[in-house]
Amino acid sequence: MAGSAGPPDPAAPLLIACALGIERLALRGGDHSGARGPVTVLRTRMGPVHAERAVRAALSGAALRDAAVVAAGFCAGLAPGMHPGDLVVAGETRGGDGDPVVCTDPGRLADAISRALPGHRVHRGPLTGSDHVVRGPELAELRATGAIAVDMESAATLRTALAAGPRAVAAVRVVVDAPEHELVRIGTVRGGISAFRVLRAVLPAFHEWHRSLLLPRR
Repeated sequence: MAGSAGPPDPAAPLLIACALGIERLALRGGDHSGARGPVTVLRTRMGPVHAERAVRAALSGAALRDAAVVAAGFCAGLAPGMHPGDLVVAGETRGGDGDPVVCTDPGRLADAISRALPGHRVHRGPLTGSDHVVRGPELAELRATGAIAVDMESAATLRTALAAGPRAVAAVRVVVDAPEHELVRIGTVRGGISAFRVLRAVLPAFHEWHRSLLLPRR
């Protein structure tokens, strides 16, 4: 499996990558007061090809060369019992041609999210990738692999980030579509608003995780 490196330089910035304009709006509009250093919110556009291209270009510049990278945004939940607004913290991302990418300290990140959003459900497990919107029987096929959620960009984002150099990487997604709450059903507008609010509120947890990378491992 591919993996991330040890703690970054204390001055290293944070790059948060997302695909959609509404995701970028939430991530830019949240609370960044706890950031340890410079924070860049990058909109990659939808799909793994766009994510790979945008992240590679961003990390090629001197300002972000050593940045920790978080893939963030919305996802489809695969596990029964998931609801819109639930959070997914990836232990690893799967997808593309390479091995799974192991995320950096997902336990600390999940704990930080629980503190930032008390009462919200946080799911931990593998996050799988797809090059298209997944529907119907394909959701069950992905669930059978052990993945708990699917999106189109996280795997490509983290794989590309590590290809550009050793760094801390993570993936956090907010469920908008779940087995018992499909996005096409009545009430999904309310679910989308809930997911937007959760994505905006989770930012302090990203910054806490970023700061914690400098702390000794327990």
